[in-house]
Amino acid sequence: MSIQVHALTKVYGQQKAVDGISFHAGTGVLGFLGPNGAGKSTTMKMLTCFIPQTSGTASVCGFDINKQPLDVKRNIGYLPESNPLYTDMYVKESLAFIAGIHGIHEPAGRIAEVIEQTGLGPEQHKKIRQLSKGYRQRVGLAQAILHNPQVLILDEPTSGLDPNQLIGIRQLITDLGKTKTIILSTHIMQEVEAVCQRVIIVNSGKIVADDTLAGLRESNNGNSLENIFIGLTNNLSGN
Repeated sequence: MSIQVHALTKVYGQQKAVDGISFHAGTGVLGFLGPNGAGKSTTMKMLTCFIPQTSGTASVCGFDINKQPLDVKRNIGYLPESNPLYTDMYVKESLAFIAGIHGIHEPAGRIAEVIEQTGLGPEQHKKIRQLSKGYRQRVGLAQAILHNPQVLILDEPTSGLDPNQLIGIRQLITDLGKTKTIILSTHIMQEVEAVCQRVIIVNSGKIVADDTLAGLRESNNGNSLENIFIGLTNNLSGN
């Protein structure tokens, strides 16, 4: 398995943002769901070595997030919800900058390939600050996949995309999931149903469901994913 998580915990003061969660993920697209404040982004930040765990362990491609963070980062692509970009750079220039950081061999060819994959062709010679939110999301996704990582962690990757753009990016995520391990966090249930093979739902820092989509429906009287989500998270979270 590309991702192994065991009893992972993060405590801020008196609050357990993540409370002893354990799961694994291999090739395919894993939907990582939960209400706001459930611990999703905190978990993703620990897996990408942006913040340290309080306790527990996790590994990415066999590398420990605490002991081998550089190796983890080499094997992971991360699109955070905030999608920080250098807005005064041109699109193609920003990708060349990221390629340099990763030491990509023959970067021009790889940059052209990723621009094609993410549909950035018409915008590649613009400054990032001139782009719409949807195209900025595409730049963030392009940066995340540029070094061809084995694992992708995507936090709200389709935020701001119009319906036509959604179809293209969902197809790209589906295609990437054939050979890579992808953790996809989103609040859009149709998106999960379109691209994910398996779903983990977290609430108040704990995992409350971990199953295939079909398995979840079967164990919840055939309800829709939206109704299952509400049923598992509404009472505990008080939302």
